[in-house]
Amino acid sequence: MDILLTPEALFAFLTLTALELVLGIDNIIFIAILVNRLPPERRDFSRRLGLFLAMFVRILLLTLLAWMAGLTQPLLTFFGHGFSWRDLILVAGGIFLVWKSTVEIHHLLEGKADEAASTASASFSAVITQIIVIDLVFSLDSIITAIGMVNQLPVMVAAVIASVVLMMAASGPIARFVAGHPTVKMLALSFLMVVGVALVADGFGHHVPKGYIYFAMAFSVLVEMLNIRMRGNAPRPAPPTEENEP
Repeated sequence: MDILLTPEALFAFLTLTALELVLGIDNIIFIAILVNRLPPERRDFSRRLGLFLAMFVRILLLTLLAWMAGLTQPLLTFFGHGFSWRDLILVAGGIFLVWKSTVEIHHLLEGKADEAASTASASFSAVITQIIVIDLVFSLDSIITAIGMVNQLPVMVAAVIASVVLMMAASGPIARFVAGHPTVKMLALSFLMVVGVALVADGFGHHVPKGYIYFAMAFSVLVEMLNIRMRGNAPRPAPPTEENEP
């Protein structure tokens, strides 16, 4: 605790916590969409479990600093580009994210969003497995960023725990809002697809700053909020009366 009480460590803790929250937005959205396929009584538990696993994965990676540093060393060369373990994980995770987003969009368009409720046990294990996989992918960038910003392990661990606690508090309202507004869910899935493409591009050495993606997403969400407000204020058609009934 004495380490966290110094001004430098406190500033690093607050900065890293805020950064972890920003980098965790896509993780919250992905988990919210995945658990929406489960029966309502299991969604809160699955969402909290998914975020707890995200915290556990990130803390585990933080304790393996030497292994994390080795992930950036070139492993093989393909088309003139040296691929490291990090690159391969990002490419695989990006492809998985694009595939999963495409499947979810297809379910929305076909009206099959709740078809998994009848197979709860199989869906629960599948959802948790997918959350673990995508947690690993999403954790790489945030942990590498943390290592580059702070060189004190207790500060990094404290920031990860604080950010996950805050995400747990915000994940419920976000998940309910996404589930209750199909257009927002479609927007979130499109956002996740863009993130997947960016991960693949990053794995191939073409880094796309996430700030651009988050800004575009924030602008789209703002426009969608205005649309929701406009639809809520639109006058409802009058009920049919005997005079105007056909």
